[in-house]
Amino acid sequence: MDAIQGLSLQHFLSHADGVSKTILLLMLLASISSWYLILTKAWADWRCRRRSAKFLEFFWNAPSLREVAIHLDDAHPQEPFSHLAYHGIAASRHHERHGVNRLNEAGSASDFVTRTLRKTIDEETAKMESGLTVLASVGSTAPFVGLLGTVWGIFHALVAIGVSGAGTLDKVAGPVGEALIMTAIGLAVAIPAVLGYNFLVRANRVTLSQLDAFAHDLFAFLATGVKIDMQQPGAQVAPLKSAAQRS
Repeated sequence: MDAIQGLSLQHFLSHADGVSKTILLLMLLASISSWYLILTKAWADWRCRRRSAKFLEFFWNAPSLREVAIHLDDAHPQEPFSHLAYHGIAASRHHERHGVNRLNEAGSASDFVTRTLRKTIDEETAKMESGLTVLASVGSTAPFVGLLGTVWGIFHALVAIGVSGAGTLDKVAGPVGEALIMTAIGLAVAIPAVLGYNFLVRANRVTLSQLDAFAHDLFAFLATGVKIDMQQPGAQVAPLKSAAQRS
């Protein structure tokens, strides 16, 4: 009965050496880091989806690029789609103002806008993928770190049993059972990290595919001054004044 009562994390910690406590501390820090990243990035993704939906609705219903530009200047881009539109419009205007100089030597207006859109998408991709490496590392290494703690605990338990000379089942089961707690802790740290990583990668993939599609529509819009009427079937097009037409 005493051996069963001794099978607890508190009892294990009271008998753990410096290595076991260090491993526990590392797994605790890994768990806190992974849960922080999961919660904050999930919240950021939900907020980004709401803001993006509002911006896209405004963008496709705006009467002119001037209205969009004014809105972006006042509100400041707060999510990937408005950020992409802001830099795309800025690049188009910049080339119109300075294209007669050296910019033409580096390519046409289409090339200049394309490079700007690609650079912006790369920046947004880096932002969305930040922190995912930590989740992947925690998910892949935490079980092995816990296993290391288990092996270390069993080793010391067997050494202590050998020194004491007590080899009965009740003397062996307690220390070995306590050492197995480390493996359970490692799995408890790794499983949420893996699930969170998969969820965030899937969410980022969906957002980036939508952002890439919007970049193509935005490029066509900036190049032709005509937007696709998203509310009408059959890809109807509606004229919209571009920066070149306004000038």
